[in-house]
Amino acid sequence: MKAVCTQYLPSYTVGTQAYDAVAQVVGAFGRKALLVGGSKALEAGAPKLENALKGTPIELCGKLVYGTECTHENARRIAQAPQAQEAQMLFAMGGGRAIDCCKEAAELLGIPLFTFPTVASNCAPVTAIGVFYGDDGHADGYFFPSAPPVHTFIDLQVIADSPDLYFWAGIGDALSKEPEVELASRSQALAPVPAMGRALAEACGEPLFAYGKDALADKRRHRTSVAFEAVVLDIIVTCGLVSNLTTGMLEPEPYYYNSSVAHGFYNAWTGISPELVEAHPHGAVVAFGNLVLMAFDGRHQDLERFFQFNREMGFPVTLEEIGAADADLDALVARAQSTTEWGKAPYPFTPERFKQAILDADFYSRAVLAGDELGEEVARLRMDTHAAQL
Repeated sequence: MKAVCTQYLPSYTVGTQAYDAVAQVVGAFGRKALLVGGSKALEAGAPKLENALKGTPIELCGKLVYGTECTHENARRIAQAPQAQEAQMLFAMGGGRAIDCCKEAAELLGIPLFTFPTVASNCAPVTAIGVFYGDDGHADGYFFPSAPPVHTFIDLQVIADSPDLYFWAGIGDALSKEPEVELASRSQALAPVPAMGRALAEACGEPLFAYGKDALADKRRHRTSVAFEAVVLDIIVTCGLVSNLTTGMLEPEPYYYNSSVAHGFYNAWTGISPELVEAHPHGAVVAFGNLVLMAFDGRHQDLERFFQFNREMGFPVTLEEIGAADADLDALVARAQSTTEWGKAPYPFTPERFKQAILDADFYSRAVLAGDELGEEVARLRMDTHAAQL
C-alpha cells in the first residue's frame, strides 16, 4: 500500500463577468501576476481582465505572448523572462496550447497558475497534464505538473465571442472522454481515485449529444444560453476533472486511463505533415478517432451513433476528410506504438488490430455516405471478423 496520495481538484468561476471574481480568488497568493497567452487571446481577454482588476490590489507586472506552439523551449523562455522574476502568480490566457505551455513555466518558476480560457476547445484549463509539440507541430508527449491550475476563470461571453472553430472542435474532443476512459479502464481493479474518474466520465457524453448542436448554433450568434453553458462546462470542467482523476503518472504506483484509441490515433496522425496539423483542429481529428475506437472495440451501435453525430456536427468521418490515405497508415501505426495511449485496452492492442480499425471505420463511413446498405453490413461483418481474429 502506498504511504501517501495527494489529489488536487481544481476550482472554477463561471459567468459572463467571471473576471470580476479574480481579485478575491487570487488575493491569498500574492499581488503581482504575469499574464501570458496567445496574441489573439490577449487581444480578446486582457482588456476585460485589466478592467476587472482596476481598484483592486492585484497588479499585472507584464504581458507575454507564449509563442505559437506548446514547446518546452517556449515554456523555458517564459520562465526566464525578466517580468516572470517578480511575478508571484502566473495567469495563462488562451486555448489549450498556451495554457499547457504555462503549466511547465509555472512549475519552473515555482508559482501558482491560474487559467483564463478564451475558447472552449479542450479541458486543458483545469488539468494536471500538458500536451506538448515539436516546432513542426508533431505530438511530442505529455508533461505532468505536480498539480492542476489553482483556479479557472471561465468567462462565457469571452468564449461566446471567440472563433466558432474552436468550440466546434472542443465538442469533438470532449466526446472521446467517456469511451476512451471506459476502454482504458475496463477490467481493471481501480483504486478509489481513478474509479471516481471512470464514474464521472459517464457524465461527459450525453450533454454533448443533447445540447451540442444547439450550443454551437447559439455560439454562432454569440449567445450565452443554457445549452451553451452546459457544453462549455462539459468540455472544460467535467472532462477536466475526469482527466485529473484518471491520470496518476506521478503517483508511487502510476496509472493512466485518460485516453486510448482516439487520442492515440490523433497523436500518430500529427506525424503525417505539419500542414495537416495546421489545417485540422485537434478535436476534429479526435472525432474521427472516436469512430476508430468503436471499430477497434467492435461496437456497431455506438459507431453508428457517433457517425451520425459527426455528420450532424460536420466532423470528419473518413480518412480523406483529415488529409490521410491508406498509404499513410503503416507509418501512422508505427508512430502510435510510442504514444501513451498504446495498449490502453483490456485485450491485445496489436498494430494489426489498430490499423484494421482505421480501415474499418473509414470503410463503414464511405459505405453510409454512398447509401450502400450492403456495404454497411459488410463493414459490420468485417469488424466482427477482425475483432475475433486479432
